[in-house]
Amino acid sequence: MSIVIEPVVLAQALAGGLLIGAASAGLLLVNGRIAGISGILAGATGKAANAWQWAFLLGLAAAGLGSVLLSQRAPPALGDESLWLLAPAGLLVGVGTRLGGGCTSGHGVCGISRLSRRSLVATGIFMVVAGLVVYFIRHVLGWADA
Repeated sequence: MSIVIEPVVLAQALAGGLLIGAASAGLLLVNGRIAGISGILAGATGKAANAWQWAFLLGLAAAGLGSVLLSQRAPPALGDESLWLLAPAGLLVGVGTRLGGGCTSGHGVCGISRLSRRSLVATGIFMVVAGLVVYFIRHVLGWADA
């Protein structure tokens, strides 16, 4: 099986990665804050919420809405799934971020760039578990299209 990556998809992924990196660096440089989504959400819904947290979250929602308005299609992995499957999956991810002391954006993007040992370990665990899940789904359960 060979994987072919279209140049447009590659360019979009590169642009998205650059934007995420620039936004993370900007938030750290300007506000001294880490761009971990779970931490920002927890802060925004807590007693000491700040306007920047709500602006960050509204910006995420606006980006998704803008994508829909520009007729961008959902990633192939999500395009055919129902809300009834995606909503519980999202809740499980939320529980995992609380148990793991942060989310992949906080640990993977911000923590590794700051050479945080905790984030290096957490990101390594994320990657190993993801690999094991893919192996289990494809080779043990036999769901090749998953």
